[in-house]
Amino acid sequence: MIDILVAGGGPAGLAAAIRVAEAGREAVVVEPRAAPVDKACGEGIMPSGVTALRALGVDPPGRELRGIRYVEGDRRAEATFRGGTGLGVRRTELHSALHRRAAELGVRVVPGRVDEVRHQHDSVTAAGLTARWLIAADGLHSPTRRTLGLERPSTAPRRYGLRRHYRVAPWTDLVEVHWSRHGEAYVTPVGDGLVGVAVLSARRRSHGQHLDEFPELAGALRGLEAGPVRGAGPLRRTASAPAAGRVLLVGDAAGYVDALTGEGVALAAATASAAVDCIVAGRPEEYPARWARLTRRHRLLTQALVWAAGHPVTAARIVPAAQRLPPLFSTAVRALQ
Repeated sequence: MIDILVAGGGPAGLAAAIRVAEAGREAVVVEPRAAPVDKACGEGIMPSGVTALRALGVDPPGRELRGIRYVEGDRRAEATFRGGTGLGVRRTELHSALHRRAAELGVRVVPGRVDEVRHQHDSVTAAGLTARWLIAADGLHSPTRRTLGLERPSTAPRRYGLRRHYRVAPWTDLVEVHWSRHGEAYVTPVGDGLVGVAVLSARRRSHGQHLDEFPELAGALRGLEAGPVRGAGPLRRTASAPAAGRVLLVGDAAGYVDALTGEGVALAAATASAAVDCIVAGRPEEYPARWARLTRRHRLLTQALVWAAGHPVTAARIVPAAQRLPPLFSTAVRALQ
């Protein structure tokens, strides 16, 4: 019997499978898409995420990131990371690196999709395969979360994300977050001649229309588009619990607040490792509490920032406050790194 079946072959699923293999157990990943898989994301990995990836033996190519810069008109506020650097890396490069590491460890990836889960007293069956445990890492719109009845409706305003690349030399080693009344634009260096620009907003418009909210940025990028626009959303997802029976949910499948603070990869790796560690130690019942501890600070700070960004009065004060109070801005950035 398979030790651990993993639903989803994105970063969270492959991180889980790598940890299973490193523990000397058998992992099988069920994923409908061929590698490498691209998706809408900001492509900036926080220092904790870089550390987590390297602990898994994964070191994708990319651009070192020194910190975060907030921009609104002529206002600027910067904060550097402490004790390490982040990484700007193409999503496809990240996925390829994870996929190679999993293959090196003998992880089997099979084509398929988990649409139904059947529990037995000592096993679980999904996608025609039976395993002792199932880790659900099937993303923001997790079919497993819905199948298990763990989907909980959110009353928060819906926000959406779009990402596009531009062929231009990065002008900084910081992630730039440009603010407007209607959303944010995240500029991340991902190559010597390439930046990724992700926009987040509650308004459903084209990537170009969103960029028009940032005239200086739009002018610098006009005519330099490279590749298609990728989209995601609604971003906010809530699960009633991160586990049910012999199924543990990790990464976005366990719930998601927003991409605003850029911790997706770090949390994916951390929750995946925690789930595997609990199973291998024979204490899977401890996972929900570990998940809560691992994600609490991110959930609270991200919810607060999204709330502030969603109200015109407080949104207009975010960058001025960061500019006037550099120590407070640095503390907030380092709390999330």
